[in-house]
Amino acid sequence: MDTRLQLLTNWVRQFPGFEQCEAEPVSGDASFRRYFRVWQHANPTTATGDGAPFIVMDAPPEHEDCEPFVAIARHWHRQGIAVPDIVQADLKQGFLLLEDFGDQLMLGRLNTESADQLYRNALQELTLIASQTSPSDYPLPPYDATLLEREMALFPDWLLERHLGMNLENSERALLDTTFSMLRESALAQPEVTVHRDYHSRNLLVRQDQPRPGVIDFQDAVTGPVTYDVVSLLKDCYIQWPEKRICEWLEDYRQSSLEAGLHRADPETFRQWFELMGMQRHLKAAGIFARLSIRDGKHGYLKDIPRTVQYLIVASGRQPALRHFHEWLSDTVMPRIETSIGSAPGQERLPQ
Repeated sequence: MDTRLQLLTNWVRQFPGFEQCEAEPVSGDASFRRYFRVWQHANPTTATGDGAPFIVMDAPPEHEDCEPFVAIARHWHRQGIAVPDIVQADLKQGFLLLEDFGDQLMLGRLNTESADQLYRNALQELTLIASQTSPSDYPLPPYDATLLEREMALFPDWLLERHLGMNLENSERALLDTTFSMLRESALAQPEVTVHRDYHSRNLLVRQDQPRPGVIDFQDAVTGPVTYDVVSLLKDCYIQWPEKRICEWLEDYRQSSLEAGLHRADPETFRQWFELMGMQRHLKAAGIFARLSIRDGKHGYLKDIPRTVQYLIVASGRQPALRHFHEWLSDTVMPRIETSIGSAPGQERLPQ
């Protein structure tokens, strides 16, 4: 018996119009959170069908802290960012009743015809997010050196050693330390903005009759580097686009964020920030994907590791200071990934 589902259902049913509702599973995610859809009806004897849909988040309090989500959601909603409105909240039990943005993830809607407009809409929303101040009741934590280092350590700890079974030599650990130091210093040198921290095609929803994407999964927001979110979006771990298009979209964002007063970088400087920030992001993501498989039994993320590490190989190949790291990734790490998981998929085809 799913005890929490029963608790969640009883909790929702106390609100007007939900007295007979049944919670239908929508999805889970990479955390312990689960999501269900319920319908509100003017006629309380009606249980399902044609009522107004809402989403219920189940976030077990022993695993998930809802307070950051609630504080950020309410603050961003007041500022006009397209995040779900919080209708009801019970932080003690870990239940939230939310506005329903539908099921159309940006990832599922991306194709050669739709990509340009979808990305430009997402970048406009990102400029608005980056321009925000911290909620008054929840100062956003800093993306500091400790956090950056802890994230990059996921790569050797979970992917290389635990998943691939590599026994790293001292020279390899020294190579990783040198690389991590360069990436950390680059990130800390960037102007600081509000960072969603997981801004990509699986956390953006295409809403019916709304050009602006619905933004979800923002509870880990921090104050940090100006290029972090844009690299999450344009060098997405779940889909890859041709270099020419990435450069065009990146320049659009550089211009809009420049006009918003978030930085003063020229195109070359912004692109260098973007490249190095992407490496930090992809080290973290590759390690998390391995951890999700090993620790949480969520094996579906393994298939995204080859693409994510391929981003690392390409980006490091553009940095003369990282030549040895690039060669090690290409000659030692990637062959093990290809044997264990598979090769990196090809790019999506967009009109040039």
